[in-house]
Amino acid sequence: MARADEIIIRPIISERSMELVGENKYVFFVAKEANKVEIKKAVEELFDVAVEAVNTVNMPGKRKRLGRNVGRTPARKKAIVTLREGEKIEIFEGL
Repeated sequence: MARADEIIIRPIISERSMELVGENKYVFFVAKEANKVEIKKAVEELFDVAVEAVNTVNMPGKRKRLGRNVGRTPARKKAIVTLREGEKIEIFEGL
């Protein structure tokens, strides 16, 4: 099993993810091979909070063109973490 900082890659800061903070849900990019149990343990270890649920989304890479050159964006995995009532992650609060 990987370390917690290898499982949680970075938080996702967007309009939609900031709206979810009001529902006590936080969104992160996570390692593609990580499962829900590993993600839950990593968030609890890194942010010292109690996690209630974890939902994951596999996002396939998209085809992108720049002139005649064709490339792909990387495939990623996203985790939406629901915390218990009264818990919060401080890094999201100031945004």
